[in-house]
Amino acid sequence: MTNTIRQLKNFIWVINQLLLKKYLIKMISLPENIQPTIRVLPMPADTNAAGDIFGGWLMSQVDIAGSIEAHRVVKDRIVTVAVHEFLFLAPVCVGDLVSLYTKVVHIGHTSIRIHIDGFIERHGNPIITQKVTEAEITYVAIDKNQKPRSINI
Repeated sequence: MTNTIRQLKNFIWVINQLLLKKYLIKMISLPENIQPTIRVLPMPADTNAAGDIFGGWLMSQVDIAGSIEAHRVVKDRIVTVAVHEFLFLAPVCVGDLVSLYTKVVHIGHTSIRIHIDGFIERHGNPIITQKVTEAEITYVAIDKNQKPRSINI
């Protein structure tokens, strides 16, 4: 290995270590062999007074992702009825690429519970990836009169 390549690798390692200390993050990867339900890029209008992305904005995106997964199963109208757990694990910044992954946890007679995991790629950089949220939300299938209906799968 040439001296220049060795120096470049050392430089990249030092930069990664500095970034890890600054953002207090572990080097993780996005989930493999699965596509995110949605990906979204927060904008400056989505910030709170401290300049971080407003928690309500992230909750909204998580609810949208969960409802997409519920709709895939129910194939009809659904409504959000309960948020069982919502964890904010780390701040989201303007320019972070947010990826939300969903999976069905339980299907009842009229309801479906979805688990959502949220990750960011800091400023779109896949080297700096962090889990920022997770939630479990229940949706109910409804008919044209907005009354609960059976989930037929």
